[in-house]
Amino acid sequence: MTKNVKKVLAVILSVALGVLVLFVLQKILMPKYMHGIIEGSMIAEYYEDDKNHDVILVGDCEVYENFSPQKMWDEYGINSYIRGSAQQLIWQSYYLMEEMLRYEKPKVFVLNTLAMRFDKPQKEAYNRMTLDGMKWSDLKVKSIKASMLPEENFAEYVFPILRYHSRWNELDSDDFNYMWDKDTVTFNGYYMRVDTKAAENVPKGKPLGNYQFGDVAYEYLDKIVKLCKDNDVQLVLIKAPSLYPYWYDEWDQQMVDYAKENDIKYINFLDLIDEIGLDFNTDTYDAGLHMNLAGAEKLSDYLGKYLSEECGLTDRRSDEKLSASWDKKREAYKAEIKRQMDNLADHGTVN
Repeated sequence: MTKNVKKVLAVILSVALGVLVLFVLQKILMPKYMHGIIEGSMIAEYYEDDKNHDVILVGDCEVYENFSPQKMWDEYGINSYIRGSAQQLIWQSYYLMEEMLRYEKPKVFVLNTLAMRFDKPQKEAYNRMTLDGMKWSDLKVKSIKASMLPEENFAEYVFPILRYHSRWNELDSDDFNYMWDKDTVTFNGYYMRVDTKAAENVPKGKPLGNYQFGDVAYEYLDKIVKLCKDNDVQLVLIKAPSLYPYWYDEWDQQMVDYAKENDIKYINFLDLIDEIGLDFNTDTYDAGLHMNLAGAEKLSDYLGKYLSEECGLTDRRSDEKLSASWDKKREAYKAEIKRQMDNLADHGTVN
């Protein structure tokens, strides 16, 4: 072997070693979202689930904390998933929906409308919780570019070590235990809480200077409607029954009018609180922002019945393979209920 060849091989090995070291460091430094703020793990979990869902719910915390796919399966045989993330913006929802159609074609997309109030990017931390978990594709690139704030850098999404290199002083055991594999933190996208904090002194909405949703929000809602129609997927718009952030009548009327103009369904669950049987003394864990398990199961029972009757979904519980899968999920679901209830009794907290 000549000296030149040896030099070339040495350079190649040095570069390869350097890349490997940077890759391992990046895996260590990236947030793991296994405890505390788990929302950053939700988007990636979708890829691990079987892709034959009847219904996929898309949106922010008003879907992933308020609806239980397990309940909809147990009561109506609806195979559903929640592709939610913290403060998911309307364009992020669009690109996630387009991406999911590359994996499967659900019969129904359910989209929460609270994100219509945002017409521009909001906060990097929330962007990361949605975007970092997406697999790389042209759609992830488009979503990143639509979501970045002026101070953000695209290269930091491509090479997260550029963004997280300063996390050395924040590292804990999770960063090493979950470098390569993570636990599942949701139940088909549902974030469970069994504790209770009654809704008291919920603030009323302050008058706004302008109630009109922005052009960008409508642009992406139009894209979502077209995407669904082009792929023969029913679209159901919803407003979850969270008491806060405040949902203005003027906002609601825009969604009522939009749904009528585009021949799609819209449900404002705030108008159905009594019919559903929600009690904000017992069915919320954070004073009315989100449902606890009791509230989420009531809401899911109502939505499951609606989807069965109004969207023509059939009961799939006779599917032995699918039922077996949900039986395993139910075991984990019940175990988590017990774990949280035990912790609540012993320590006053679910964690």
